[in-house]
Amino acid sequence: MLSVAVLLVGCSLSAQTYTWKLEPINGSKTGVKASNTENITETMGRVKGKTFYAPNGKIFKGGTVWKVAQLMLDAQKDMADVKSVVGYSKEEMHRGYPESVLGNWFVDNLMAECEKRTGKKVDMGIVNFGGIRINMPDGEILKDDILSMFPFKNHVVYLSLKGKDIRQILENMAETGFQEVGGVRCVVRGKELISATIGGKEIEDETTYGLATISFLLHGGDGLNLAEHALEQIDLDGYIYDVMMDVVLRSKDLDTPIAYQLDGRVKCYTENGDLLPTIIK
Repeated sequence: MLSVAVLLVGCSLSAQTYTWKLEPINGSKTGVKASNTENITETMGRVKGKTFYAPNGKIFKGGTVWKVAQLMLDAQKDMADVKSVVGYSKEEMHRGYPESVLGNWFVDNLMAECEKRTGKKVDMGIVNFGGIRINMPDGEILKDDILSMFPFKNHVVYLSLKGKDIRQILENMAETGFQEVGGVRCVVRGKELISATIGGKEIEDETTYGLATISFLLHGGDGLNLAEHALEQIDLDGYIYDVMMDVVLRSKDLDTPIAYQLDGRVKCYTENGDLLPTIIK
């Protein structure tokens, strides 16, 4: 869904305050929708002279609507690259806590890419919820969707850690709030980690495990210091966007729409034993 930041300004003689509020753009007046490089006229209309012919059939002669439409359409040539279709999704995939369809797709594919590119066995993955900025759209996926989803300049990183250090990380997350994880199944009650398994087995203190993560979480990002006790660290070339774009493009090449699912990898209960619902964002 398109959205715009609206600036609301309150003024007084003594002070001036500014508040940002996001409001959805629903195209109710003109029928304008987000376009790709192939359907600009159908989704954004056309301008002839000083008249705007909107997608919903309305005609606007001169005025602000025509001027905005002209600016919008003039910008499409420069935006052609980011509006190219790079893949397809079976349904909208949401962010959410303590796990989500989009987060699971992200971390599991990141693990697979990290293992393939390093040649190391990757047993689990940790990424942060805040690193996923928008949901995956239903249907066509534009390059801009993936750019907007993963806008930060963080690298993919491989770490090897002892099981005791992995458990400590999970215990800290149980207390402060889980990030998105893969390869591990956790049960939390209140703020206590009740169980954690990797590959269906309890985590062993002296066993070394491979972890796929991102550079932001190595030294304090979102309260995590994943590299603090690392036995080995390998930084991959390229940013998260580059790695995940490769995943999306391969899916398109195989003519396979992107789809994923929840699997109960993190279950959080209240102190009374009630299962907490997933919070969709």
